[in-house]
Amino acid sequence: MFNKRELLTILIIGLVLSLSISLINTWKGFLLTTLAIFLVLIINIIAKKGFAYYLDSEIEVKTWQIKRYGFKPHQEFKRAFPAGLFFPIIVSAFSYGGLMWLASLVFEVKAKVYRAAKRHGLYSFSEMTEFQIGLIAIAGVVANLLFAVLGYFFGWGEFARLNIWFAFFNILPISDLDGSKIFFGDLVLWSFIASLVIIAVGYALIII
Repeated sequence: MFNKRELLTILIIGLVLSLSISLINTWKGFLLTTLAIFLVLIINIIAKKGFAYYLDSEIEVKTWQIKRYGFKPHQEFKRAFPAGLFFPIIVSAFSYGGLMWLASLVFEVKAKVYRAAKRHGLYSFSEMTEFQIGLIAIAGVVANLLFAVLGYFFGWGEFARLNIWFAFFNILPISDLDGSKIFFGDLVLWSFIASLVIIAVGYALIII
């Protein structure tokens, strides 16, 4: 399900997020945060890969990178800026650990070869539509919200909170993050799922 490049990406991003969140106040806290973060990432990615498989496609997870810094064609970095690696550290450093940034991964999707042969009414073309790509992104958000509920009922508050905040960052319509895929896939659906996530964030801030 995961290739070597994806596993390395998940490992690096997971450690970066853990460090930026826990700031290693205690080793026990760091280890628990690391475990929670890796579970959050894996849950999100497996849900998206599973739904992509249902749509006869496959996704590859990569580090979020920014290539352009303006609207004009020439306003591009010579090398893509690895925002997924640096934003969590920058936000944590400038807020003295008071804030966190969890948007670090993006995914690319491609249809499988035999998809073009399908003729059962769901689709009759090989290319993935923006709506279908948005559905794949939503699968990850929904999975994180469901596991947030499980984490809360099983008494693991940190895991529940991180799932909710990860879902929040995955609805932000920025760059090529998951939120943009949902937003451009179906605005109404994005509004609905964003409302659910905002309610969950409010619940986490007050109760969890």
